[in-house]
Amino acid sequence: MTARPPRLTLFAALVLGIGVGGVAAAQQAVGHAPGLRAIGRYTLAGDKHFIHGYEPVDPDGAAHVVVEIPTGTSQKWETDKASGRLVWEVEDGAPRMVAYLGYPGNYGMIPRTLLPKKQGGDGDPLDVLVLGPAVPRGSVVPARVIGVLRMVDRGERDDKLIAVLADSCFGKVTTLEELQKQFPGAAQIVETWFTNYKGPGKMQSRGYADADQAQALLDAAIEAYRVNEAAAEQSAVGR
Repeated sequence: MTARPPRLTLFAALVLGIGVGGVAAAQQAVGHAPGLRAIGRYTLAGDKHFIHGYEPVDPDGAAHVVVEIPTGTSQKWETDKASGRLVWEVEDGAPRMVAYLGYPGNYGMIPRTLLPKKQGGDGDPLDVLVLGPAVPRGSVVPARVIGVLRMVDRGERDDKLIAVLADSCFGKVTTLEELQKQFPGAAQIVETWFTNYKGPGKMQSRGYADADQAQALLDAAIEAYRVNEAAAEQSAVGR
C-alpha cells in the first residue's frame, strides 16, 4: 500500500485565506501516487489494471479503495473501465473541474465490484468516499466502511459507501452514530455536498444506511462482479 503523508487540502487553503493561486497550488501539491506513469496530459497508468488488478477487501475486512480524487480537490478523474487507467474527464473539450466546493473526502472506487444496470445501478464499480486527509491520486488504501449514502443520479442508483482512514482523526470511528457523536455535522456536510455538487435537482439523497447495510451492499457488488466476469469468460470461450 502507498504511504499517506499529510497534505494541504483545498478546504485548508480556503480557511487560511491563501486565495485562488494558493488553492491551485494546493491541488497540484496533492499529486499522484509514486509509480504511476503519465500518458499524455489526462491519463495515469499504474502497474495493474485499477479495476481488475486489486482485491476488493483485505483479510481483515477493510475495503481497498482506489483514490481517484483526493480530499479537497476538484479535478474530476475517474477509472476507465476498458484500460484500467485513471483519466481526467474531458467535457466540452476541456478537462472537467467540479464547479462546487472541493470533495469532502478521498473519492474513488472499490476494485472488482459492480453495481449492475439490471439492478438499477450505473454499471460501474462501487463508489466510496473516505474521510480523512488527502492522499495522492492513484493510491490504493485500506479503509473501514461505516455506512452508505443512498443516492439517485438522474434515475440511476448511485450509492456512495462512506469509509474512514485508519491513520486519521476518523480512524476509531466504526459507525455512523459514532461519526455523528465525535464529529457533529460531518455526515450532513457529506450528504449536502453530494446532493448539490452537480447542480440543482440532478442528485437526490435517500438518506444513510448503517454499516451492516453498507457491508451487504459491498458483498453484493463483489458477487455481481464475479458473476459478470464469469459470464464474460464463458461467452469468450463459446465464440
